[in-house]
Amino acid sequence: MGIDSKDAIYPISVAAKLLAVHPRTLRIYEEEGLVKPARQGNKRYYSNDDIEWIRCIRELIHDKGISIPGIKMLLDLTPCWEIRKCSEEVRATCSAFIDQTVPCWQRASTACARGELKQCGECEVYIKAMREVNDL
Repeated sequence: MGIDSKDAIYPISVAAKLLAVHPRTLRIYEEEGLVKPARQGNKRYYSNDDIEWIRCIRELIHDKGISIPGIKMLLDLTPCWEIRKCSEEVRATCSAFIDQTVPCWQRASTACARGELKQCGECEVYIKAMREVNDL
């Protein structure tokens, strides 16, 4: 069995080298809620998916001139199924996609309840929204 692109295998030092950035840059992205690396104790581990997402963030910042607050605003306006690139089959059974009158993160455990996510508590969109609610 091979390594899945979602498997968090790179410590922050290796991820930083792969991305040609300082580890502090990755910590800033995490503090800003743009990436959520897996944790084992105090150590952060990044997956291949995380690396690709960070490359995308870096392109938006450096090539397109979009600020971190601008990226965060775009993510707030983008539905979870777009961020996760859900297939048509997944969208067909997703309550957040079927009824778009309520944001996915307000649906608690009903949205993103497919196999790989298990529940909204593991969805970046849901986690970010819950943090904002708790900060109020």
